[in-house]
Amino acid sequence: MNKKEATEFRKMLVSLREKVSEEMRQLGGGSLRQSQREASGDLSAYTFHMADVASDSFDRELTWDRASVEQKVIFFIDEALKKIEEGSYGVCEGCSKKIGKERLKAIPYANFCRQCKEKHENKKQ
Repeated sequence: MNKKEATEFRKMLVSLREKVSEEMRQLGGGSLRQSQREASGDLSAYTFHMADVASDSFDRELTWDRASVEQKVIFFIDEALKKIEEGSYGVCEGCSKKIGKERLKAIPYANFCRQCKEKHENKKQ
């Protein structure tokens, strides 16, 4: 990969990192910082209906899961940025061949070429 391409991918990764970080800030500023009671909007002394509690719990769990996935994406982006600095960006961790430019444009933090990723996914199933 030449310097011009590396610079383009660095810009793409930095932009994506900013976008994902902003999404995480929005998630963190919402219901994740509130207690169950505050998140429901019912600050009275009355008990909650079981269905409302379950719905609120489900929403909070979904938000936590989304935040967890986005944290992983940030980690992978940071790793890709390190690889650009080291000169190893775009090299498959499975077979050590170059990852296709189309794949890197679609998933700029990809660690594996398409073939190795498919093998890895098939092992999980």
